[in-house]
Amino acid sequence: MQNIEREIAEIDKIHFKMVRENIFNFIKRAGKETNKEGLILLDIAPQDHEGAAPHFPGATIKTLDINPKSGASYIADICGDNSKIIPANEFDVVICTEVLEHTLNPFAAVQEIKRILKPGGVAFVTTPFNFRIHGPRPDCWRFTEDGLRALFAQFDIQELNALEDADRFLMPIHYSLIARKKYHE
Repeated sequence: MQNIEREIAEIDKIHFKMVRENIFNFIKRAGKETNKEGLILLDIAPQDHEGAAPHFPGATIKTLDINPKSGASYIADICGDNSKIIPANEFDVVICTEVLEHTLNPFAAVQEIKRILKPGGVAFVTTPFNFRIHGPRPDCWRFTEDGLRALFAQFDIQELNALEDADRFLMPIHYSLIARKKYHE
């Protein structure tokens, strides 16, 4: 494996700034569109950013992380069956930013998100595409629009947007997705 700790390219610094801004604006918009009193939200692995809390005043916010040192509400692997600690149909909203690329089984992760969302609940998801390998390790996957549609095939996809690089046709930097759990299956 190459040493990824060496100097970061200027384009990666630019893309990082664009991705962070995109995520911030996406979560801010999610709060404006869905926040209400009594909302129950799960923020998955928010340790490297401010998380959803500033954008969801009045909501009950729980956090999930695989890292036992994170201080999250739930210490769990989103790829597993966490029914012993998180009931089914528990959350109105799940925020999952920059997580799926780090999972060992993204299909299982999406199934778990589906399990814990209430019928009609909404998942707000972001993931990089044309972005350097990054931590926390492992960094396993990059998803295209088609791949995200396949991952979320059991949801009603409300929106799927690409953060484009103007100089690279069909090489988006980042994706954001809004998917609603179906009311009836």
